[in-house]
Amino acid sequence: MGKKPNMIIKRDGSKVLFDPKKIELAITKALISEGVASIFTGTAHAIAESFESENETPTIKEIEEYVFKSLCEAGLPLVAKAYEGYRSIREFQRSDQFTDESILSIVAGGTDEDLRDENSNKNVATASTQRDMIAGEASKDIAMRHMLPPHVVQAHKDGLIHFHDLDYAVQRIFNCCLVDLRGPFKDGTVINKKMIETPKSFRTACTVATQIVQQVACGQYGGQTISLAHLAPYVRVSYEKIKNQVREELFGDDVPLASPTKLCGNREVEHIAKKRLRKEIEDGLQTIQYQVNTFSTSNGQAPFLSIFMYLNEDPEYIEETAMLIEEMIKQRYIGMKNEAGVYVTPAFPKLLYVLDENNVPKDSKYRYLTDLAVKCVARRMMPDFISAKKMKENYEDVFPCMGCRSFLSQYRDKDGKLKWYNRFNQGVVTLNLADAGLSAGGNIDAFWKILDERLELVHDGLMCKHKSLLGTKAEKSPIHWQHGVIARLKKDDVIDPYLKDGYSTLSLGYIGLHECVLALIGESHTTERGEELAVRIMRRLRKACDDWRAESGLGFSLYGSPSESTTYRLAQTTQKRFGVVKGITDRDYLTNSYHVDVTEKISAFDKLRFESQFQKISSGGCISYVEVPNLEQNLEVIDQLVSYMYETIQYAEINTKSDYCAKCGFRGEIKLNNNLDWECPQCHTVNRDDLTVCRRTCGYLGDNFWNKGRTEEIGARVLHVDNEDLS
Repeated sequence: MGKKPNMIIKRDGSKVLFDPKKIELAITKALISEGVASIFTGTAHAIAESFESENETPTIKEIEEYVFKSLCEAGLPLVAKAYEGYRSIREFQRSDQFTDESILSIVAGGTDEDLRDENSNKNVATASTQRDMIAGEASKDIAMRHMLPPHVVQAHKDGLIHFHDLDYAVQRIFNCCLVDLRGPFKDGTVINKKMIETPKSFRTACTVATQIVQQVACGQYGGQTISLAHLAPYVRVSYEKIKNQVREELFGDDVPLASPTKLCGNREVEHIAKKRLRKEIEDGLQTIQYQVNTFSTSNGQAPFLSIFMYLNEDPEYIEETAMLIEEMIKQRYIGMKNEAGVYVTPAFPKLLYVLDENNVPKDSKYRYLTDLAVKCVARRMMPDFISAKKMKENYEDVFPCMGCRSFLSQYRDKDGKLKWYNRFNQGVVTLNLADAGLSAGGNIDAFWKILDERLELVHDGLMCKHKSLLGTKAEKSPIHWQHGVIARLKKDDVIDPYLKDGYSTLSLGYIGLHECVLALIGESHTTERGEELAVRIMRRLRKACDDWRAESGLGFSLYGSPSESTTYRLAQTTQKRFGVVKGITDRDYLTNSYHVDVTEKISAFDKLRFESQFQKISSGGCISYVEVPNLEQNLEVIDQLVSYMYETIQYAEINTKSDYCAKCGFRGEIKLNNNLDWECPQCHTVNRDDLTVCRRTCGYLGDNFWNKGRTEEIGARVLHVDNEDLS
């Protein structure tokens, strides 16, 4: 017969007074980390108070074994594991770093497949990438042991949430931003303590733009977007400059400007000048494309750059903007040569083409640009399409996403005008909806309580990101904070004002809406019941962001996570917790954000219509896609899709296939074999060095292959437009 002890023995052998409240606190933290504390109120207190021991002075280990057994007997095996995990996390946080194995794998060139394929745009064999990844492993370790509270670390490790970009957490840098080139162009900028003045030509402006992009990429970890409209004024600068040069060549300096000779020659001057201008535009945009794809940033990869192509952004320069859009699309259609000298699809920059009333109707002035975009996307999977019509309905304005899909919330400057550029995203924490759904065991009422507690875990994680940036000095990234990309602060100024009052965003990410609904009601979220529940869940997520924003003044927003590597990690953690559940954990990926299950047969038009309803709710980040076969010989189908996108959905993309095998020269679609290896259908090589495979990873294109989960997801995608339907 046991009794309550007076003293206990700690791990270091010392004795302290027995305090059941400490047991209760540890159990409560386990319940919170599982998102079920509100359901099992009183459980922690009851177990803590009932502890008795036959030993006069029991050990910590004996108490932990008792708690684990009691939780299991109470029908809470997952909480028992969470309790066990919490104790191990506290031990981990007290210990030395554990990065040796992962770092040695990186140095060996990627013997750990998960690390090797974590990012489809990084080549782990190169020294620059290895340097970044080695630093990243150390950052993850330090962040989880010293920066994050135990319950956030445990929730991340258990896969209830995903704390993104831990590999940069110690550096006090942010995620992604909208770069306004107009400021650095007009007022000059500084790079590596060297003054760069206002460009005197379009060609120079393009070069300066790439230098800014490179510096921005080195001072943050996510994507960035620039606009062609910000380069357009320099087309006019170059045109005037070229005209003066041509006049001088034709007439010299001695003939007065208003003389009959010069007046009669103006037509010839303009003809020659326009021809030379076209060449300068071609060279300038080629500079951007080649620089971006050949740069290697401090992140060990090319800059994650998107280029915004919106005719109406600056009406004064609409003709120049049209010229730039035309040339940019033409160059993307051609592609870039790979190391074998064969034209292939480049991953960057991502092109964002805005559909509007002056380029969608067949008789509109700039319809020829949309025709070019249709032709290009059929071959190169770019551009992606933003509907000005739908975006104005959602935001009252038209502006680009930051990089892949992250959209800013409304912010008005001191004059009451909407401001988009010079703003940024502080970071993302993603909620695993599949796990939340399975945790409820089919009980909808329990689910809402679990969801609320999981949301608090995300909130705590996001506040960690926010607090880590507070107090950061402008000298941390001069191009951002001192030299015009975001602000022009003095080097010792702190960036705190730009973190508050909604100026920048903090993103509640989410993954697995489809799996969540399936776990709760046994149906896809495309059914009538499933759709109703999915919308309710999405609105609850959005309400959480709105509530947090109202309470704190911080720019919380709802964001459909890209989940390139997260999809695999969270699929594994969910399977570990719940075993194999058909349609949910019987595969190595979770469905991105609100998307339709990749294996579900649905037409392209129905998919776009269905998913469009979630984009307005997920205003902090969203993108939809349709999967199609090679349609280069059937552009009418692409044309119909693009027109439908303009009327129906804010932001969407079209996925086709354009691969190449260097071993046999095959062009077409390279498919996955039964071993999930990419295999040329002609010569059957599976050697990655021979294959150029470009696929839509999750918004960006990827051409360096993917982790196991994302690869399985790509292979499982069904066509939403089938060749058989077109024959």
